Amino acid sequence: MFLIIVLVSFILPAIGLNKRNALVIIGDDAGLESPIYNNHVCKTPNLERLSSRSVIFDQAFTSVSSCSPSRSVIMTGLPQHQNGMYGLHQREIHFNSFDTVKSVSLLLNNSGVRTGIIGKKHVGPEDVYPFEFEKTEENGFSILQVGRNITHMKELVHEFFATQDDRPFFLYIGVHDPHRCGHTHPEYGNFCEKFGNGEPGMGKIPDWKPVLYTPDEVVVPYFVPDTPASRGDLAAQYTTLSRLDQGIGLFIKELEGAGYLDSTLIIYSSDNGIPFPSGRTNLYDPGMIEPMLISSPYATARNGEHSQAMVSLIDIVPTLLDWFKVSYPTYAIFKHGQPVNLTGRSLLPILEKEPEQGFDEVYASHSLHEITMYYPMRVYRHRRYKLIKNLNFKMPFPIDEDFFLSPTFQDILQRTHRNESTHWYKSLEDYYYRDEWELYDLEQDPHEQHNVANEISRQDIIVDLKAKLNRWQNETDDPWICAQQGVLENKGSYPHSGICLPLYNGV
Repeated sequence: MFLIIVLVSFILPAIGLNKRNALVIIGDDAGLESPIYNNHVCKTPNLERLSSRSVIFDQAFTSVSSCSPSRSVIMTGLPQHQNGMYGLHQREIHFNSFDTVKSVSLLLNNSGVRTGIIGKKHVGPEDVYPFEFEKTEENGFSILQVGRNITHMKELVHEFFATQDDRPFFLYIGVHDPHRCGHTHPEYGNFCEKFGNGEPGMGKIPDWKPVLYTPDEVVVPYFVPDTPASRGDLAAQYTTLSRLDQGIGLFIKELEGAGYLDSTLIIYSSDNGIPFPSGRTNLYDPGMIEPMLISSPYATARNGEHSQAMVSLIDIVPTLLDWFKVSYPTYAIFKHGQPVNLTGRSLLPILEKEPEQGFDEVYASHSLHEITMYYPMRVYRHRRYKLIKNLNFKMPFPIDEDFFLSPTFQDILQRTHRNESTHWYKSLEDYYYRDEWELYDLEQDPHEQHNVANEISRQDIIVDLKAKLNRWQNETDDPWICAQQGVLENKGSYPHSGICLPLYNGV
């Protein structure tokens, strides 16, 4: 999923402005498929134009590799285990953030900012994520129309700007591309790449000029099997990325036509990894790495430059609050709980100067995706090492519904069943069954293939990384902090800070 944010100023006396506005655009399961990130096959001219007026972040990461949880992080600045959105929001899964969580839309609503959302929302409850102007699947609109029909979405963006009053605004756009749709709308292709292409029965999106790719020309990432099935899958994904890219161009054109482009901060990113093996629902790097562009009309000296600062989607809310000059409130999520603190930081200073220190680590936390996919993971990553804790390591890693039906996974499954080569960098057994602790030396092993957690020479390193991960879990009130070896007790006669009581279960 991809994300764009646009903003204009409250008080900028030095520039003579008195308002700031914000636009957020989020794609769905998109990654680094763009010439911006050295993929010169997948064409994204609108993103390239945006990158020429942006700082390009090469080390941006999600804090959770699942759709609703990641959107909740983008909107609250809190890890999924802290804000309560443990898994997906829709249908029988029905996860929600805690009722007392303060989202960025809520805070901006209360600070005199007009808020709007168009497209895929995928979080709740409404009271936590209120928007004054809302056209999403949550209030009865077709996700295909408000999430993939870029002409209809453009018209909704125009409507939002046409009804804008004297307040500053914050508009959030959730594009549904390039999410898979073979499980929901197989008639449109595995990625809905045929939806709106003008062929019989497919409908027509007037503003979309489909870009088609052959399986032979796609770039196969190291974590995807190099097979005809996977190549065809990637070619379909590329076509829907062209729809995302063209939609972004339309939205920015509407922004410019409404007179806001020259007073707008734009942030573009993605919510989780691409829907391929080791990608979405995983916390290996293919599941965590995100594109991110930030463009400010008031900080242009670094336009087109690449930043190596390690940043996270958890930094989006602090960045927005910094831009709007809105303070984060003091509150507790639960009665008698500790005050909530944002662990992310504003990224605005990086637009003016590359940080010499302080942006060298990120954390991640994943609990579920679909309701049956209970596989909690916690991650600490810095430039050299990455530590993964798999809490449910005695069970096989779960596979989500739409990825299971994908040509890529079905090919892996059938080749494994027939005892044939999968042309993949892992075996299916290794993918399913993981160690409790995984430690990777990313300088020597950037593809995370050799777990060195048990090497004697690395024990001082793993002790240090475990301590850092534990401190972050404490700081963010992680309910899983004692699992699976113990039970967390923090009520009654036990200290509110909590204590882990052992289960003696051999884990």
